[in-house]
Amino acid sequence: MDTAAIKAYMNRWLEENKQEFYAVADEIWANPELGLEEYRAFGLITGLLKKYGFQVESGQGGMPTAFVATYGTGRPVIGINAEYDCLPGLSQKCDVSHPDPVQDGAPGQGCGHNLLGTAAAFSAIALRHAIEKFGLGCTVKVLGSPYEEASVGKALIAREGVYNDLDLIMDWHPWNYNRADYDKCNSVFVMKFHFHGKAAHGAYPWEGKSALDAGMLFGMSLEMLREHIKPNGPDAASTINYTFQNCGPLFANVVPDITTVQLYGRFADLETSQDAFERVKNCAQGAALATGTTVEPELITYTHNKIPNKVLAEVVRRNMEHYGSPAFTEEEQNFVKEMQTYMSVEPSGLDTSIQPFGPSETIICDTSEFSWNAPYVTFWVTMGPQGVGWHNWMVTACAGNSIGKKTMDRAAQIMTSSFIDIATSPETVALARAEWKERMAGRTYHCLMPDAHQAPLGINRETMEKYFGKCENNA
Repeated sequence: MDTAAIKAYMNRWLEENKQEFYAVADEIWANPELGLEEYRAFGLITGLLKKYGFQVESGQGGMPTAFVATYGTGRPVIGINAEYDCLPGLSQKCDVSHPDPVQDGAPGQGCGHNLLGTAAAFSAIALRHAIEKFGLGCTVKVLGSPYEEASVGKALIAREGVYNDLDLIMDWHPWNYNRADYDKCNSVFVMKFHFHGKAAHGAYPWEGKSALDAGMLFGMSLEMLREHIKPNGPDAASTINYTFQNCGPLFANVVPDITTVQLYGRFADLETSQDAFERVKNCAQGAALATGTTVEPELITYTHNKIPNKVLAEVVRRNMEHYGSPAFTEEEQNFVKEMQTYMSVEPSGLDTSIQPFGPSETIICDTSEFSWNAPYVTFWVTMGPQGVGWHNWMVTACAGNSIGKKTMDRAAQIMTSSFIDIATSPETVALARAEWKERMAGRTYHCLMPDAHQAPLGINRETMEKYFGKCENNA
């Protein structure tokens, strides 16, 4: 089969139809939605997929904004990840190189998921046309994943066996560099510990039991626990972070009867993670016992570490090298340099190099759940500035302007060409699955959240209604 001809056809299709997908990405950017409230984005992306003949099923994992869109019947069965949630407090105008929110305090696309989710549909639909025109015997599935920013969605979907029949899974992410390699990332759990005590007048504190004391003692025990967690490498360090929430009365002359501590744990492997998970819970119970209070643990999410796949990464790498970095204009580079100057970092602009190929470590993401169910690969395409991290107003700006669109275009080219290389090569599929089975030896996927654990529907509804009013879809 002439793969070059198939790729050329899809590239023409991508170029001729990109404006339709730009419009969707822009609308998602202009209407940012927090996790489990992504009703507009869900409708826009699934609407596109239905228009082009995909069969859409929704509600996986008990989440109304989750979906699986399918086209084709043959093998291999290719999964494409789609994310479309945003982040709180990152509203920003897309044409301003200093902080200037569209709405002060409102959410914004500070991770570029308006591009990630739209590019997934863009690539899948291009592949659908290739399947039809060239008679390819594969199936493509777009995996709509809500609430990625809290690493919630995919584990609940995986628990239902949605990923079991996939031969491979691919996605991409806008970032501050171009990279395609075989990376791994940490296991993560997010919890809240609700301490309950007894209120009392500040003049008679012995009559009360301070939930805040319990929370502070819990925090002190976590500081001691940190010393005994193997640190791992700097790009995927094993860490424990926590913060205090809802610390009782605002008036200091009252013994607090409630305190909540939110905890975020990242660990290099599942064994370390599970050990820390139990020790953290013991620390909370100990703090409650010492203060005469009670504690109610609340699990938000728990995900695995990521299993890399070199075979698939090599395919993506070849296509990234072929297409290169997005071709940013001098004006676009200067825009980013202005933001970097504002942040007092080197004004280097957008990185157009390609990072070295090899094993690596990255930040956590619930896409790790994919990797325990099928061979999985991701890649990164430059969109935001270096030297300022991610999840910030600068990312929001770039995700809404021409920079983001060029990034999405390049991601779609790399992804569709990689799909063709894989779909037309049974040998590549076999090698990827053989590597996956070898890396998974002795491991079996089990969702780390209890069967009774449900998606925290409505967790972000109050914030959404505060800034954007009620949505008829989530009433």
